Amino acid sequence: MHTRRNFAALAAVGALCLLPGTTYAEDQPECDKIERAMKASSPDEIAKIRGTRRCSQGFPGFSIAAGGGVTVANAGIAQVRQTVTDYGHYADFMPRFQKSRIVGKSGPTTDVYLQVAILHGAASVWAVTRFGAPVPEGGGERIEGKLEGKGNVDDLRAVWHLTPVDADHTIVRLDLLIVPTFPVPHSLVTDELEFASDQAVSATRDRTEARCRQLPQQVDAAR
Repeated sequence: MHTRRNFAALAAVGALCLLPGTTYAEDQPECDKIERAMKASSPDEIAKIRGTRRCSQGFPGFSIAAGGGVTVANAGIAQVRQTVTDYGHYADFMPRFQKSRIVGKSGPTTDVYLQVAILHGAASVWAVTRFGAPVPEGGGERIEGKLEGKGNVDDLRAVWHLTPVDADHTIVRLDLLIVPTFPVPHSLVTDELEFASDQAVSATRDRTEARCRQLPQQVDAAR
């Protein structure tokens, strides 16, 4: 009975693709273009950015596009990295991440059990995702997580891009790719992943900034 209800829910969500006037990920700008435009802005202009831009991004070897989100954190790259690599607490502050648990570590890699709601909550996907150490990328760094054998998806990728603007501002971007095992229009999945990435980078920005605001208070209290 539960299986039938799940398939019925998925079919209903999939039918949304047939509604007139619905906009999907193909209409969104590429994440690379948004990030390049931010990098080309002056520090003063970047400091005024408070919103998060949604975008889509193609992945080599995949017919489905990743959904992305790009924003600016009023914090240095080290502070942002601390939030991004707090994998075991993703579910505590990132909407759509239902569960996050570290299940193993080996050298610079961390294996994380992630469960994410997709298709307007009609389905949940899970995967053991292996995150590697930060690697240089242009003037910043990239932190990439990949499916590590176990999961109810064909593939899952979570790629963070952190680019320092100055000591107090960092461009934060997440590209999230999920390839479901069940048939569903790719555009619908990407559209959902854009929303999830938007919320994830926004939550990362807010959590990082809140922690930075607390540091002076903690120093004053210790005096």
